[in-house]
Amino acid sequence: HRAKSAQRNRKSGGEDESRTMDKEPSLPVGLSVHNVIARPERKDHYGATRQSSRAGLLAEGDGAAAGLADAPPPTQSCPRKAYSKWTAVYAKHSFLILVIVAILVAYAYPPLGAKYLAPDITATWIAVMFIFVLAGMGIKTEEFAKAFQRLGFNAFVQVFNFGACSGIVFGFSRLMLMAGALPQSLADGMTICACLPITVNMVLVLTKSAGGDEASAIFNAAFGNLTGVFLSPALILGYLGVSGSVDLGRVFFKLGLRVVLPIAVGQVLKNYVPAAKEFVKRYKKYFKKAQEWALVFIVYTVFCKTFFKGSDATVGDIFIMIAMQLVCLTTVMATAWTALRILFRDEPKLQAMGLFGCTHKTVAMGVPLINAIYEENPMVGLYTLPLLIWHPMQLVLGSAVAPRVAAYVERREKELSMVDSKDTTGDEDACVNEEVSNVEGDRTQSEVEMGESTRSIK
Repeated sequence: HRAKSAQRNRKSGGEDESRTMDKEPSLPVGLSVHNVIARPERKDHYGATRQSSRAGLLAEGDGAAAGLADAPPPTQSCPRKAYSKWTAVYAKHSFLILVIVAILVAYAYPPLGAKYLAPDITATWIAVMFIFVLAGMGIKTEEFAKAFQRLGFNAFVQVFNFGACSGIVFGFSRLMLMAGALPQSLADGMTICACLPITVNMVLVLTKSAGGDEASAIFNAAFGNLTGVFLSPALILGYLGVSGSVDLGRVFFKLGLRVVLPIAVGQVLKNYVPAAKEFVKRYKKYFKKAQEWALVFIVYTVFCKTFFKGSDATVGDIFIMIAMQLVCLTTVMATAWTALRILFRDEPKLQAMGLFGCTHKTVAMGVPLINAIYEENPMVGLYTLPLLIWHPMQLVLGSAVAPRVAAYVERREKELSMVDSKDTTGDEDACVNEEVSNVEGDRTQSEVEMGESTRSIK
């Protein structure tokens, strides 16, 4: 009888244990099954011990899951990390990197680009005309209607960019030439660089980041590039004169065929051929990259000519020229900023745009123009080199001063708004005082009339 009752108790205890196990929560992630094997509950006072051990296992599983979630991501290998950094740098400075590589390749074997690639056809005609057709499609002539909205400011930007900038750099280069610090080719190249028109994309990007007037940036970039096709060659030949290697009539004839005609074709395609406009717009990224490669190819061929025929400049002269370009650029920027602060003191957005618009020079139109004017000159590579130095330098300096200019524009706008609000409040107070005085005058006049009527009645 005792054995049968003990057997029944063991069976009932096993069933209670199974029911208790079914009601317990599931195991957390990261905890193996063999760690949780339920022991039979033989006595009641063991229950607390068993539950506490199971709670500890549950806490251990939660900690393992949390450890897996908080674990750091797998680190990249050194070659992959270096490759990702290189792609980021190349994407940001692709043109500068390609130009440096092109110059080094041209120095390694000049005859390839000077003779075998037929640069007189591929570089001076095909590449140049391709660049200017795209430039013609990008020039927004519809912005010219806005010229009279800020006529004084737009005239100042164009006159300073073409006239003052070129005059300052020309005087500085002649001074260095007289002192014997620079050879003739690099001094002339600095002057040629200063005679070129304004950039398009770079001025717009820096104006936007500095809080400047974007509409004025678009207009001046478009107008400056179109004007520069005619004005830049005239300034270059006016400063440097017509040398024996330059035939003036032939130069303007080639400029008409290689520059003016492609720009006109680009304008026609943009305004009257919607399919061509949409095609270029759809594949804008690829056309921009093709334009960049065409510029690099022109740079490569002109330096191949220079290295093939020899030059009058050494490596030391080139480094001196780089330092001189930095001095000229900072001087021109400081002069432009001072003049803008004086002439347009209540227009901080225009001041920000003018700082970049008055000093930037285009490489997209400058390299083909220089190649078209000095096609037969063996120093054409050194004439181009100062522009290739000025272009990245203006980007670096502009990016450095843009945050400070943006802070100045914001502060100046707040000051002007506060002055305007005070003037408006003063005008309102004057109007209120005038109304009060008029009311008091009317009241006095009515009192006098009432007194006279009272006396007449008496």
